[in-house]
Amino acid sequence: MEKKKDRVRTLAETGVPGEEVTFSGRGTVYSYTIVLNAPEGFEEQAPYTIALVQLDEGPMVTAQLTDLEGEPEIGMRVEMVTRKLRTDGEAGIIVYGYKFRPFLLPEA
Repeated sequence: MEKKKDRVRTLAETGVPGEEVTFSGRGTVYSYTIVLNAPEGFEEQAPYTIALVQLDEGPMVTAQLTDLEGEPEIGMRVEMVTRKLRTDGEAGIIVYGYKFRPFLLPEA
């Protein structure tokens, strides 16, 4: 009988809170695409780049890339930053979130 590999189970699956993990916010671009036809609320930002980033700790996250000079590259090192995502409604509420930018400092 083949042994199943361990996998992360979510709180929704188990009902038991898991271990809290803090990520470095650094990772590598695994894949990316350029969005030309943006969804509602993001039209003024098009075209923009969305990437699948593999964090140094293992998980993959999807986020916009920012502060790019030219095309991104698969394997490019990036770091997470807080940036404005959009402005909502007539009140002009600013929504912030995370994006990734090219890693600026040399890694040790």
